[in-house]
Amino acid sequence: MLSRRCLRLHGVRRLHASRALRQREPFDASKVERMAEEVDVCIVGAGPAGLSAAIRLKQLEQESGREIRVVVLEKASEVGAHIVSGAAIEPRALNELLPDWQSRPGHPLTQPATSSSMLFLTRTRAIPMPHPPQMGNKGNYVLSLSQFVSWLGGIAEEMGVEVYPGFAGASLLYNEQGDGVRGVVTNDVGLDRQMRMKDSFEPGMEFVAKVTLLAEGAHGSLTKTAVKNFNLRANADPQTYGFGVKEVWRIPEDKWVPGKVVHTLGYPVDYKTYAGSFLYHMADRLVHLGLVVGLDYANPYMSPYREFQKLKHHPYFADILSGGERIAYAARVLNEGGLQSIPKLHFPGGALLGCSAGFLNVPKIKGTHNAMKSGMVAAEAAFEAIKQESESPADMTAYEDNMKKSWVWDELREVRNIRPSFNTPLGIWGGMAYSGVDSMLLKGRVPWTFRNKISDAAHTKRASECKPIDYPPFQPPLSTDLLTSLALTGTNHAEDQPVHLRLPPGPEAHKAHVQKNVGEYGGLLGRACPAGVYEYVEEEGKPSEGSWEGKKLVINSQNCIHCKLCDVKVPTQDITWTVPEGGGGPKYSASASAFQRITA
Repeated sequence: MLSRRCLRLHGVRRLHASRALRQREPFDASKVERMAEEVDVCIVGAGPAGLSAAIRLKQLEQESGREIRVVVLEKASEVGAHIVSGAAIEPRALNELLPDWQSRPGHPLTQPATSSSMLFLTRTRAIPMPHPPQMGNKGNYVLSLSQFVSWLGGIAEEMGVEVYPGFAGASLLYNEQGDGVRGVVTNDVGLDRQMRMKDSFEPGMEFVAKVTLLAEGAHGSLTKTAVKNFNLRANADPQTYGFGVKEVWRIPEDKWVPGKVVHTLGYPVDYKTYAGSFLYHMADRLVHLGLVVGLDYANPYMSPYREFQKLKHHPYFADILSGGERIAYAARVLNEGGLQSIPKLHFPGGALLGCSAGFLNVPKIKGTHNAMKSGMVAAEAAFEAIKQESESPADMTAYEDNMKKSWVWDELREVRNIRPSFNTPLGIWGGMAYSGVDSMLLKGRVPWTFRNKISDAAHTKRASECKPIDYPPFQPPLSTDLLTSLALTGTNHAEDQPVHLRLPPGPEAHKAHVQKNVGEYGGLLGRACPAGVYEYVEEEGKPSEGSWEGKKLVINSQNCIHCKLCDVKVPTQDITWTVPEGGGGPKYSASASAFQRITA
C-alpha cells in the first residue's frame, strides 16, 4: 500500500506542532494544516464504476492529446479487498470500454455462464418454475468480482491513473461560497477512541479537484452527504435496499457444474418477506452462494444471517455443499429502488456513479454493467467540463442528460415496476404474479409507475406486533455461529481509533436510542447486523450514562465489515456510518486467495 508520503506532493502543508508536543493532545480540526494535492478528477471508490470512469478519462486523454491527472481513492487496503467473490457479469459495458479485453493478459472472464434456472423452495422440495427473461445469462460470465476490479485497476494504472488504496474519502471539500464541491478530504489517521492524537497521527489530505466523482457503492457516506446538502432526492422516491449475505465454497468435483446459475424464491423466509437466493458455479470448483433479503422486512426479530444459515440445510443446497469447504463470508446492502429512486445525478463540481446513484437492475440481479456504463458516460462529461477551464464549479449536467439517452435508462425503465409491485396491496403473491406478467408480456410498457413511498426503516413493525422467530441451532460445517463466519472476512480495524459508527453526541442521545430500539423494536440491530457489531447488554451495578432500564448499547466497531445495514435499517435512523482509518475493514480477496494457494 502506498504511504501518504509517497504521493507526488504539490505545496505540502503540515501541522505547526511537533509530534512530541501533540502526542495525545485533543484533536482540533480547525488547527490542522493539510497536505494539498491538485488533480483534474478525483474519483472516490475503486469499483467497476470508478475504475471505468478512470480508464475512459485516460482514453480521452490519449485521443485528444490533452493531459489530465486522474486520482482514484479506495478505502480498502488493496483494490478489490472490499468486494466479495462471485458475480454473473453481462459484458456489454466492458465490450464498449475495452473492445479488446479478450486478448488482454490475465483477464478473469474465463468461465462463461452455461445455464440458468429458477426454483421455488418449500421446506423440503425445489420446484422448477418459469425463468423470467431478464434473469437469463446467455453471453454472461461467472467470475470473482474482486479479481475483476483488481484487473481493471491494473489497466487503469498502466494508463497513468493514480490509484491509492488505503485512502478513505472522509469529507467533501467545498468552495468558499459553499455551493460547489472542489474535492475530497481523506480521513485523519492516528487518533485514539477519545479523539486524541497518538504519536502516529497524520492529518488527512486534501485532493483539490476540478471534478469529483463519487463511486462508493450503495449508501456511501460521501454520497449521503452530497444528496442531503444539494437536495438531490427532491424529485426521486426514497432509495430502498436489499441485504445480501454471501459465502464462497469449494465443492466436490461431482457436484460442480461450471457456469451453472441458479436463483430461488420461497424458503427460508415467510411469505410476507421479499427475498431470494442465488448460486453461481465459478471456475476451480468454487461456488458463490447468497441470500438477498429486502430491508423492507417488517419483523424486527428476523436475522438475515440466521435465515441464510437455515437455507444451507435445505436438501437442494445441502447436497451441493456437503463434502465441501467454506472459504469466504461477506455481507453488503444493495440498491433495490430502481429508476424511480435514482436521485439527481450531478451537483456543482461532481456526480454520482454506479451504485452511489442506484443503477442496479433488481430483476436481473446485476448492476456491474450499468455501473461501468455510468462511469464511462460520467468520464466523457467530466472531460468536456474540464476543457471549459471555468472558475465556477464544473457543470456535469451532460452526464445526466446522456445517461437518460443510454441503454441503462431503457433497461431500468422496462423493469421499474417489478420490485415495487411487492409493496403494493397485491402483497408478495400478487407481486410475483404481476412480475411474471410484466416480465413476459408488458415489459414496462404501461402508463403507471409504482412508487417507493417510505424508507426501509419505516417498514419495521414494533416488536409487540410481531412473533419472535425460533431459529434452529447451528450444525457445522454447513452452518456456524456468526463469529466463526466473521473470521473468514479477514476484517481488521485498529481498536484504539474513533468509533466510525456514530450516534448523536451525548448520553441523552444514547439513552433515547436504547429506549426506542430495545423498548419498542426488540433490539433489532443485535440480530440484523451480520458481524456482531451491536449488542444491547445488561449492566452490572450502577447504571452508566446513556443506559436505559439496565440496558446499554455496546458498539464493537472493530468487527464492522462495511455492509451499511445499520445506517439503512435502524428504526431510529440515528446511526451514521463513517469511514474508519483507511485500509481497515474486510479483506475478502485476501481470504479467498490464501485458501486457493493452500489447496493448489
